[in-house]
Amino acid sequence: MILYDVMEQLEKKFLIKPIRFEGLRRIEELEYPVPALREMLLNALVHRNYMGSMTQLCVMDNRISLWNAGTLPLELSIEKLFQSHRSIPRNPLIAEVCYRVGYIDSWGRGIEKITDACKAAGLPEPVIEENSGGVAVELVKAPPSEELGNQLGNKLGNKLGNKLGNTKERILAEIKANPKISGVQLAELLDISTTAVEKNIKQLRDDGLIKRIGGTRGHWEVIESDEG
Repeated sequence: MILYDVMEQLEKKFLIKPIRFEGLRRIEELEYPVPALREMLLNALVHRNYMGSMTQLCVMDNRISLWNAGTLPLELSIEKLFQSHRSIPRNPLIAEVCYRVGYIDSWGRGIEKITDACKAAGLPEPVIEENSGGVAVELVKAPPSEELGNQLGNKLGNKLGNKLGNTKERILAEIKANPKISGVQLAELLDISTTAVEKNIKQLRDDGLIKRIGGTRGHWEVIESDEG
């Protein structure tokens, strides 16, 4: 069935599976809950106006949106979709077939199922709106918490700081071992660019840790601290 093909394409090409661990068990789940995606696709199949435009599915960095041709029945509104309501399928024969083969197990609960699946996955409620002669359903990723952002920022800052500190220490060690070492030689030994070497050398000079004796044919001198 085409629904399985669409789900397979989403899983293989467009959506990611964040990895997490529960104890020793590795768990990979789609970034959006499968039950919610399934209901979105089923709703599009059953309620589409087949005389209108094609169904449009858009996958973006922080959300996924499905637009389907055909406005809501007069008896329904966006607000009522989130409440218990009578099912009014635009294509009753398609709906009946889906029900008989087990794709639909209850009537009038599609949006409720999508909402429940999003809540269970820690995502915001789906966003639903009517526009351009159709209905759009949008799932949005949960924004990262401020605490998590701070933790990641601190970890990244510490790693970057350690890396820079280690680079300067290695430059000092190489200069001590060979005061006439060149910037090109330092870049090769440390596996960094000559630009990075020049920046670190400048910082070491500004900090009063090294000085240059003579010109291009001169040498480096490490300034030892008088403390301790």
